[in-house]
Amino acid sequence: MKLRLGTISLLLAAAPAAYAQTSVTLYGRLDGGIEYLNHVANATGGNASRWSAEGGDWGTSMLGLRGTEDLGGGLSTLFNLETALQVMDGTSGGGKMFSRRAFVGLKDETWGQVQAGRNLFIDSDGVWEFDPMVQQAVSSASLVRGRNWQQSSNNVEYHSPVIGGFDVQGQYAFGNQTNGFNRGASDDFGRSDGVMLTYHSPVVDVRGIYDELRDSNGRFSNIFTSSREFFVGANVRVQKFKFQAAYTHYSAPDSPAGVADSADHYWLGATYQADQRWAVTAAGFYIKVGDGAGDASHDPSSHAMLYALSTTYNLSKRTFLYGTVAYLRNSSRGTFSVFANARDSDSSTSPMAGESQTGAYIGMMHTF
Repeated sequence: MKLRLGTISLLLAAAPAAYAQTSVTLYGRLDGGIEYLNHVANATGGNASRWSAEGGDWGTSMLGLRGTEDLGGGLSTLFNLETALQVMDGTSGGGKMFSRRAFVGLKDETWGQVQAGRNLFIDSDGVWEFDPMVQQAVSSASLVRGRNWQQSSNNVEYHSPVIGGFDVQGQYAFGNQTNGFNRGASDDFGRSDGVMLTYHSPVVDVRGIYDELRDSNGRFSNIFTSSREFFVGANVRVQKFKFQAAYTHYSAPDSPAGVADSADHYWLGATYQADQRWAVTAAGFYIKVGDGAGDASHDPSSHAMLYALSTTYNLSKRTFLYGTVAYLRNSSRGTFSVFANARDSDSSTSPMAGESQTGAYIGMMHTF
């Protein structure tokens, strides 16, 4: 009897380890520094310069939890909870406990991963890897007013396994409303979706994205807030250099009559990795808004060119210093800023129509 009870006890003790391996990780990053911006339009019809302490200029500060459980046979469950942080005042992002990610899913080594919850919108998840500025405050988001920075709720996603260097990701976000299938909550997006195809190799990466981001009424009503997007980008690595280029087309066919309803966005950049600690990046971004007038929330036909130079220096594997300077030149009707902001934002960083703008920031990023 003692031998039998001892054997059962050993089996019960060993069973959790043999059946399921579980891991939970607390992670995050903190970013803070000093920022300068000139030619900021003010309420009196003039402009001013601004010095400020800012967090998140190189990248959003965040705090998150992620975990997995091995279910056996190549199948595992996973979850991710993540919120944005602002180190300058200690607040979290967007009035949500988990503003960036809150999802649960299953992953199979053969069939891929499926998940449900809140996540970065598919272009936000897919563009940063092809942005020379890695979606800093000065980045591919600057000339599209943050169109590729969004998150979406109520979504389901699929990530395929990598086959021959290729993988596919699809995302579908429900509006969850009874008054129309495409509609969303008054303070959120409507039904939105997208698909992304990627090829990775040691030398070249190529990605294509098609997505649809609807407003709360279920319409494509603004090229930079609720529109269709076609994106193609490429990375090429040559010794210590990485070259990056991309093209994006936006269309908003439900825009009010007479306003511009399309835009084309291009960029080209290169990063030189001098050694393990120091790198420097130079990039140029160009936006061309199609024919049409503008109003308080819609950009008129215009164009702008943004030039950026950035450097990072690693103090350790987890901590680096950074510095970025940028110059933007607007056409006569353009009001784009070196920093992404909504056209109708109360705290806009935009210059007056046709004015150029210079911005710069330095800071430190720590990850854990």
